[in-house]
Amino acid sequence: MRTFMTASIVCFCMLTGLALYAGAGETKAKMEKAKGEMKADVEEMKGEAKGLKEEMKGNDTKAAMERAKGNVKGTGERAKGKMNEMKEKMKD
Repeated sequence: MRTFMTASIVCFCMLTGLALYAGAGETKAKMEKAKGEMKADVEEMKGEAKGLKEEMKGNDTKAAMERAKGNVKGTGERAKGKMNEMKEKMKD
């Protein structure tokens, strides 16, 4: 009986450790996605700021270009964040 209880406790500890490890991977994956979203928003804001600056100068075409570049960079950062999230989920 004593051996059975010891084995049960050891198995319980191992399963708990694996569950915590899996939870840590999920947390890291969510963190990577959030970082990608944050960087994307920053890039889009930079593009918008540069666009407004060019509009004030009277360069409407260049303003549209700056906004488009910001949106493209933002999309790229979102994709990187999603890719890193998937990588972290695959590790588990």
